[in-house]
Amino acid sequence: MSTPNDFRGKWALVTGASAGIGAAIAHELASHGAKLILTARRRERLDKLAAHLASAHDTETRIVVADLNSPDAPQQIYDATEGAGIPVDILINNAGLGHYGEFHKLEPEQEYSMVRVNCEAVVRLSRLLIPRMVERRRGWMLVVASTASFQPIPYDAVYAATKVFDRFFALALAAEVERFGIKITALCPSTTETEFFDVSGGGGVFRRFGGLQPAADVARIAVLALARGKRTIVPNFKGAFGAFMVRFVSTTRITALLEKAIRPKE
Repeated sequence: MSTPNDFRGKWALVTGASAGIGAAIAHELASHGAKLILTARRRERLDKLAAHLASAHDTETRIVVADLNSPDAPQQIYDATEGAGIPVDILINNAGLGHYGEFHKLEPEQEYSMVRVNCEAVVRLSRLLIPRMVERRRGWMLVVASTASFQPIPYDAVYAATKVFDRFFALALAAEVERFGIKITALCPSTTETEFFDVSGGGGVFRRFGGLQPAADVARIAVLALARGKRTIVPNFKGAFGAFMVRFVSTTRITALLEKAIRPKE
């Protein structure tokens, strides 16, 4: 059976690597001997992470500062990796944005940015790197979706919709490229101990549901699932149970329940 040790000596590109699940996945891959290309907007955080990975795991790291809100960023990342002779065998499409609140009151540009980063950038970067994996007849790609992809989420409407896109994109592409020796996994974490919820504005709301999972645990489960070629992984019982149970409740009903549960307070 394939294991994460198969990643030893291979280059892994992690988007959104400066914090949260992205940083945790970088640590997990480095612990199995992978070499890391770290990309995000914040150089100081990337520098700190790269230094820590080199110290803790004696792994080779590279940094590409890029903002995936820009349509040019995927090409910039490609030029600094495959274009510079560095074969990316492992692509971690982790970068993502969220924004909690009433859709008609939210800043429009933030909503558009979610679509660009969570969807368009994933497609652009995958389209640049997957063909190289096909040529080499090997490769792995992880797409970070969410348990939000299993049902509509009022007051997180755009975010949840983008995560449906991510999950379905990963599942469909996995079926296409399996015959070329490429494994693709959709990771669907539930509430996780990261800064994501606070940045998105929904920290107080979603923490009411409790049970925040450590990012390191999410990363460990995700990397194992990727190595084994599992198509979808929900990394904790609460999230997996919820994703299963929504099959038996009408979309109208569950959306109405969620609307009452997470409606912003006046």
